Amino acid sequence: MQFKIFEPNIEVNGSTVFSIIAGLGYFTNLSRRYFSQVGIGTVINKQLHVDLNGWYPQAAWLEAFENIANQVGDRVLFNIGLSIPAHAQFPPWVKDIHSAIQSIDVAYHLNHRKNGKELFNLKTGFMAEGIGHYGYSKGLKENQIISISNNPYPCAFDHGIITAMAQKFNPFATVTHDDMAPCRKKGADTCTYNIAW
Repeated sequence: MQFKIFEPNIEVNGSTVFSIIAGLGYFTNLSRRYFSQVGIGTVINKQLHVDLNGWYPQAAWLEAFENIANQVGDRVLFNIGLSIPAHAQFPPWVKDIHSAIQSIDVAYHLNHRKNGKELFNLKTGFMAEGIGHYGYSKGLKENQIISISNNPYPCAFDHGIITAMAQKFNPFATVTHDDMAPCRKKGADTCTYNIAW
């Protein structure tokens, strides 16, 4: 289900929050209003300033994100998702479309922490639970990947992230939402995306 935290005491890093603000483009006034209302960032001279090295409560971030989503809709959520890879931290082993899609889950965990501890350790490869996952599996066709998202973020937003990562390594890649599968927008726990090139 969209916008509902899985566990308490989860935080998201400031650079990820900043990427949402960057992805809002013309709707930056919404970000200033909704993020500052929930205690994320500081408004100075009508600009929302976010500490890129800071950490913010995921529950507050999702609340602001949901309010913005209700105002601007799925197309803007998709565009915000497209902007995430430009600002988020990704592991160094990402070299092709397969590793790019696999890395989304790692990057997702790198950019969140629980009880003050990051959810992925690059040195040990240990991944902690608490925020769900971005899945990866090879499809039935040679140039196909299936990604099942199980996290509290909106469907259209994840569609944008997966599209950006796929097209970063293959500009001809297409990502489609599997409308026959469950969808978080309709209250389900997961959404399924088909990546093809």
